[in-house]
Amino acid sequence: MSSPTPSLPVEPLAKTLTPLVLVAVAVTVLAWASAFIVIRGVGSDFTPGALTLLRLLVGAAVLAIGLIGRPWVKPNPREWLLIIGCGVMWFGIYNVALNTAEQTLDGGTTAMIVNFAPILIALGAGVFLREGIPKWLAIGAGVAFIGVLLIGFGTSADSAAGSGTGVIWALVAALTYSVGVLLQKPALRRVPAAQVTWLACAIGAVTALPFTGELIVDLQDASAASVLGVVYLGVVPTAVAFSTWGYALTKMAAGQLIVSSYLVPPAAIVLGLLFLGEVPTLIAVVGGAVCLFGVALSRRRSPEPKIRRREDVSQDSLE
Repeated sequence: MSSPTPSLPVEPLAKTLTPLVLVAVAVTVLAWASAFIVIRGVGSDFTPGALTLLRLLVGAAVLAIGLIGRPWVKPNPREWLLIIGCGVMWFGIYNVALNTAEQTLDGGTTAMIVNFAPILIALGAGVFLREGIPKWLAIGAGVAFIGVLLIGFGTSADSAAGSGTGVIWALVAALTYSVGVLLQKPALRRVPAAQVTWLACAIGAVTALPFTGELIVDLQDASAASVLGVVYLGVVPTAVAFSTWGYALTKMAAGQLIVSSYLVPPAAIVLGLLFLGEVPTLIAVVGGAVCLFGVALSRRRSPEPKIRRREDVSQDSLE
């Protein structure tokens, strides 16, 4: 996924959305949802680390093409540290954790847990970026956490889902994704988003280089369909979806665009049912709905205090 940051200031909603913007949003949602399903599909042929390395190599190559002809902004030392941290956490560790989670969890359940990340981002921004923690953010975080607990209970009670380790790995993915976004945000103040994304993706690939041996072994035995699936992950959910999200973000308010990320888990569930015949347990679905409700609550804004009229203040002073 990209960087939908609930802690961004409230912006006015776009009055009209052009068909091109709507297509960009739809492509982003479907691409990110499909990633959870494709990861599940190719997981039998690739280990989590090998899958991460091949996906990021493909993604970095495609993203590099998009930088041709664009001016290069040299990051300063602080920005390099931020970008490196983003690449290691968001692209490197996040993908390994996500791939590991989907060894035992279906794509829809994993998507619901990972969608807890926007709240973690907002909480992190409130603490580390000193943006504050509004009342509704705290309430939404509590509700969403209850949803995650329900998902964990539902998957642990289902013998087909294995143990609860998949939920733990999915939470690790949500946490590292959140840390990556928090590190990326300050770097975007001066360095172009396309450049930051490519650098982070390339750094993530370097982080995954220790899995080169596993990748070589897996490529020898993997089916052609699985190899094409990993290439798809690098091209569409990684390179294309990041670009369409960035385009949409320039055309509409961030607060308006973040709502579209709520559609990723339901879309992943539908795609998982259509292509893999998988569906989360009922308790997990309920937990996912509670989690999404908590994320929605975190987006609420407390009403602004009413400004008293000057005549009322004067009248009070006379009494």
